[in-house]
Amino acid sequence: MGNSYLPVVLLALPLLSACAGSQVVKEPHPRDPWEGYNRAMYSFNRTLDKAVLRPVARGYDWVLPGPVQDGVGNVFTNLHYPVVILNLALQGRPAASGAALGRFVINSTLGVAGVFDVATRLEIPEFDEDFGQTLAVWGWRDSRYLMLPLLGPSTLRDGPAGGVDWATDVAWNWARDEAGYGLVAVEVVDTRAGLLDREDDLEESYDEYLFVRDAWLQHRDFLIDNGESELPDYEDFLEDGE
Repeated sequence: MGNSYLPVVLLALPLLSACAGSQVVKEPHPRDPWEGYNRAMYSFNRTLDKAVLRPVARGYDWVLPGPVQDGVGNVFTNLHYPVVILNLALQGRPAASGAALGRFVINSTLGVAGVFDVATRLEIPEFDEDFGQTLAVWGWRDSRYLMLPLLGPSTLRDGPAGGVDWATDVAWNWARDEAGYGLVAVEVVDTRAGLLDREDDLEESYDEYLFVRDAWLQHRDFLIDNGESELPDYEDFLEDGE
């Protein structure tokens, strides 16, 4: 699931392999009236990422083999799954919520605390839901784009919604209380390490800020529509930016 409280650009970078970004525009984006502020905050986040998080992630990636990193990532995904279960129920999707509960139980037990994704092998569907999407389902569809310090891309709707996700993330909160906030650092570094091979895509874009903004907004719409909306062609965008 998407974690809206992860620092720096972690919410933006995963989208680069899935969807295209922006075109150069002359008029303000209707969902980005605060572009001046957002650009400045994006620059701050990227600078911090390059100076601190990316070097640490490279070291982590060098030390830990891929299968170990996969297992660590699986554990964190599973820990956050109660949020998915809850939001599916709030969206009026009881069958999907039940399937998500089954995925969580199976991976927590047969999957050894989520290290192994047994549920996928059993063809149990995977979901990616949060309270921001729930608010969109309830009627707050479009919201102003907002770049948060350290947290990355968001909207006026999704920012506060992330706080609700944090408060209702019961399994993750229990694990954090037991293991300490070092667990948060491990998740951040593990997530960032998984994105290292996508740096070139970001830096090849004509305008990093526009690329991240449009990719993030379009991907959020894609999630809200449960995959029914069409994603743009990423390769075409890179060619247009050359």
